[in-house]
Amino acid sequence: MKPFEINVPQSDIDDLHRRLDQTRWPDSPPGASWAQGTPKDHLQELVRRWRDFDWREQERRLNKIPQFLTEIDGAQLHFVHVKSPNPDAEPLLLTHGWPSTCFAFEEMIEPLSRDFHLVIPSVPGFGFSGPTRELGWTIPRVADVFSELMKRLGYDRYVAHGYDFGAMLTRYLGMRDEVRAIHVNQIFSAGVTAETADMEVEAERRSVEKAFKYEFKQSGYVAVQCTRPQSIAYGLTDSPVAQLEWIEWAFHTWSDPEIGVPVDALLTDVSIFWFTRTAGSSARYYQEGDDTWGELEPESPTPTSVSVFPHDVGVPIRRMAERNHNIVRWTEMERGGHFAAMEVPELMVRELREAFLL
Repeated sequence: MKPFEINVPQSDIDDLHRRLDQTRWPDSPPGASWAQGTPKDHLQELVRRWRDFDWREQERRLNKIPQFLTEIDGAQLHFVHVKSPNPDAEPLLLTHGWPSTCFAFEEMIEPLSRDFHLVIPSVPGFGFSGPTRELGWTIPRVADVFSELMKRLGYDRYVAHGYDFGAMLTRYLGMRDEVRAIHVNQIFSAGVTAETADMEVEAERRSVEKAFKYEFKQSGYVAVQCTRPQSIAYGLTDSPVAQLEWIEWAFHTWSDPEIGVPVDALLTDVSIFWFTRTAGSSARYYQEGDDTWGELEPESPTPTSVSVFPHDVGVPIRRMAERNHNIVRWTEMERGGHFAAMEVPELMVRELREAFLL
């Protein structure tokens, strides 16, 4: 393991600025909404913000967080490791999802580190872990990598949290004896359909409605990344505006409309994807793991806490989750969406403390 500092070559920053300045904009008919993709005027304003974004200032900020590199299973692994001032603190592994990076948890690091030793990896194929170089990267394989990372750090017993992709990965980790308990924001196999829902229960009606909306109005990115991840990689790796739109559409669509993901957090996230050229490798997980996503997982005895955010992309139902999870805590949140770590970090800190410390 070796310390790591972010230092993007100036030539890459200059190239980004050149490409933003030379963007070829498509036509956009009047009245086009988010249902067609990110509206042109909104995206043009974000491009202006990105063009003026001081990446060197972001580097200085992020480099204050202890970061490291190691190699596991033939892949470079980037991770944050922040030790608590309390030597008896319990280790906590945090796993991000798509399309974000380990820095989605940035605002949670200081308060959580009072109570936990924090390990926050960049999933292989995302961010500063860099592109994966071969096929075969799936959620179970990454779970093996993270388990090995915790062993190398000397943590033989720990708790874990994840959202989106990270929620599924955390669930796999939770099947291991080394994991005492887990917390997730989503259980994708715990939704209901019109056939299985109790339509007298408001949460179950919302679960059906959200699933229908997602499948028929929001899942285009899944269809592309499941079937042609290399096709989308060409565009996202060559055009910063395409990369910005691909991520901003998700951040906007799945977050609390009254809160949203802060613009600086969005631009930091997009910049990392752009500079590391990880659009394609992150997308490949959808193709290589789509046969298990949303399926009923094996039964898990691990104590599992769940926070359900009202503006998330789906609504898990507790009775469905209890089919194959040991649910010990279930919280219906009042605000927040899919990217709660960036939208409402103070609520996520509270949820993790209550899940693991009380």
